[in-house]
Amino acid sequence: MTNISIKSLLKIIGAILLLEPFFYLLCLPVALIYSEPLSPFLLSIAITLIPGLILFFLIPHSIYRKLSSREGYLGVTLAWLVMTIAGTYPFLFSGTITDFPRAFFESMSGFTTTGASIFTEVENLPKSILFWRSLTHWIGGIGIIVLAIIILPTLKVGGYNLFSLEFSIKQKILPKTKSIARTIVLIYFTITTIEILFLLAGDMNLFDSLCITFGTVATGGFSTKNNSLASFSPYIQYVISFFMFISATSYVILYFFVKRDFKKILKNDEFGFYVFFVAVTVSVMTLILFFNTDRDFTTAFRHSLFQIIAQITTTGFATTDFMLWPTIGWFIMFLLLFAGGCTGSTTGGVKMARHLISLKNAKSMMLKLQHPNAVYPIRLNGRMIPDNINYTMLLFVFIYAIAFVGGAVIIIITGMPVKEAIAASASALANVGPGLGASGNMGNYAHFNQAAVVTMTMLMLIGRLEIFTVLAIFSRSFWKR
Repeated sequence: MTNISIKSLLKIIGAILLLEPFFYLLCLPVALIYSEPLSPFLLSIAITLIPGLILFFLIPHSIYRKLSSREGYLGVTLAWLVMTIAGTYPFLFSGTITDFPRAFFESMSGFTTTGASIFTEVENLPKSILFWRSLTHWIGGIGIIVLAIIILPTLKVGGYNLFSLEFSIKQKILPKTKSIARTIVLIYFTITTIEILFLLAGDMNLFDSLCITFGTVATGGFSTKNNSLASFSPYIQYVISFFMFISATSYVILYFFVKRDFKKILKNDEFGFYVFFVAVTVSVMTLILFFNTDRDFTTAFRHSLFQIIAQITTTGFATTDFMLWPTIGWFIMFLLLFAGGCTGSTTGGVKMARHLISLKNAKSMMLKLQHPNAVYPIRLNGRMIPDNINYTMLLFVFIYAIAFVGGAVIIIITGMPVKEAIAASASALANVGPGLGASGNMGNYAHFNQAAVVTMTMLMLIGRLEIFTVLAIFSRSFWKR
């Protein structure tokens, strides 16, 4: 036995089950407006509310009790699983998905802001289900930000304490965790509202504006159209490009921007590397499309800008099918599946900071080959990174690679084509969405067999919770006293 408190975990599950019915309620007005059945959401409310009330109010335990690190690992994983399972109910009760594994895949893809889908004709879905599908992105986005900025640094997952408010940026934004969370959520709401207004100004209707904004701000990628965003105007595409870029920026940086503390933004190495990386890849892809396709320069730039940002930020929206690009073009898009935005954002992937630290380590090793006795400390934001955190960051990249290869092998064994299996593993683990081939950015995963779907679902969860969080609970030492 361990010192894990079962009552604490049940209390957390109860809180999640009490929260989810509130989001079901938001779908009822949509169902009423479009004269669609209310039963999928009313049944979902009943099936989550009753056990939620029992677990939260009848268990004599304080929800505010400080959790141990083990309870934190297990609690975060269970909370995400429970939230995702409850997210399948509207799909199942509406009949839009008839089997649980695929409903679980769609729900997990939503809450983890992955954006991969098993639907082939989303325009034929009930509007209320489309709204719920996009809303899962937005809900998951809030959870991810709180997870990345408050919870993971506390648990010291994957070197995340390097990016905590107390250690990494070495700036205590606000003195209390509640105040931090409140400010972060306020910024999240503000970005959401502003994007909706900009999309409405571009003649996008309110329903599409809401759903697309939910997918953009959460860097998710679910769209209301079969061709993603290809049918919308260049103005809409530029607006969404901008908000994808902003949403993949650390919310700590966004806070500094709101406070007009531009010096701290300029001193942030990860943000600088993020801007540089996006600029270089967009420039290279623009030239590739301009010289190797029949696009004019403006169209080549717009397609490159949108798709590169969509891939790096792990949003996965599409304005053009990159599988029709020159081979070097879609191969670069595959490599960008491993990129990821900034730490402390809603993005998945390896994250820019880890790439930057890996490059700094490579540079350090090269210098040591020339000067064996010299010491070259790894620095970030002007401060030296302790060896233990540096090794943890490098270990994360190594385990990430193993998880990617392992996932690809399993999907290949299930019978899927090699190219699609490799891309599907990378896409699911990085929470991007589109893969290659029939599951590219204009495709879907409807043709994937059940075993492959289940594998991708687990990869989404592992990637979203930064690998170590999930792997820890499967270690023997975790369950020892």
